[in-house]
Amino acid sequence: MNKNKVKEMVESYKGKLISFKYNGARNQNEEFDGIIENTYNSVFTIKTIDKNTIKSFTYNDIINESLQIFI
Repeated sequence: MNKNKVKEMVESYKGKLISFKYNGARNQNEEFDGIIENTYNSVFTIKTIDKNTIKSFTYNDIINESLQIFI
C-alpha cells in the first residue's frame, strides 16, 4: 500500500466515528475512538471522543502498522 492510497482511504473516512489502536514507542499502546477531522499532505488529525483532544498522525503510521483503523 502506498501513501496516496492510504491518504485516499483516510479521506474517505473523514467525519466518521472510527476506532483506532496506536502502537507507540516503548510498548505505549493506546486504543481510542475518534473522528478524522482534517487531512493534509503529510498528516491527518483525529479528534478523540473520550478525552476531547486532537491527535495527529502521518500516513506512514498506517503503512508501518503503528496506527490501526477499525471501522
